[in-house]
Amino acid sequence: MNFVPRYLGRGSWLAQRDPRLLVIAVACFILAAIQVWDIRVMLVLTALGFAWYRQAHIPFRAVRRQWLFAIGFVTLIVIFNLVVASPDRQLHLREGAVEHIYGSIPILGKPVSDATVTYAATQWLRFMGMIAIGFPIAFSIDPSAFGATFARLGVPYRFAFAIDLTWRFIPSFAADFRTTLDAQRVRGMDLAPAGRTPISRLKRQIPVVVPTVVNAIAGAEDTIDAMDLRSFGTGRRTWLHDLRFDRTDRLVLIGFATLLVVATIAAWTAGTAYLWVPPFMVPGG
Repeated sequence: MNFVPRYLGRGSWLAQRDPRLLVIAVACFILAAIQVWDIRVMLVLTALGFAWYRQAHIPFRAVRRQWLFAIGFVTLIVIFNLVVASPDRQLHLREGAVEHIYGSIPILGKPVSDATVTYAATQWLRFMGMIAIGFPIAFSIDPSAFGATFARLGVPYRFAFAIDLTWRFIPSFAADFRTTLDAQRVRGMDLAPAGRTPISRLKRQIPVVVPTVVNAIAGAEDTIDAMDLRSFGTGRRTWLHDLRFDRTDRLVLIGFATLLVVATIAAWTAGTAYLWVPPFMVPGG
């Protein structure tokens, strides 16, 4: 592979941490967040996710497209759930809570209430917090340590190596696509879409997609041959990177573990697993 993922968080506080900590932090955060439906608590968790993200010092201009795509994709999912979800869906309301209907969506007839709007907002905040705390995994872990990270987390070394190769394959495939695109343009091929429909755009990209995919398959075969020549799979492999938790890593790890425990206890005892509707959203409240 000639290309590796961009190491945008190089030198940041998160990049100096043991990469296993970044993966465990995401796991703890997700497990804690999925138990919370109180939007007040979710705001705190989302703020924590973005505070963690800021420690990666990832330049926004370098990930602007990724953020725009993530925000758009999450928004579409939340709206889709709000519009298409069945009327008897579980809104995580407390027993005896009253749902105040604002109206219904035209044509579809789906009711819109204070509970459904709060449900959608809480869901949107949860997804954004997960994305924020997950981004450093992509940009703040040394690409050469990616496989060792998952191997030291207990993942079988074959799967860990597969994760490492897959992670390196994505930017390599994108670079090959751009190279093929430029080569086709130099040869005078007009790749501008003839129409505005997705099908017409896809047809225009076929002369680029086909050779890129064929080249990717050929590259995969070369990688397989190289691994076979090195007797990969005949015995347990070792990793160049020696990962060790320092004192700061342990303290942060304890903090995220505590967050998960507190979120679990609060969900069972403090009612954070139930939807909390802001008073200003209740008609006459």
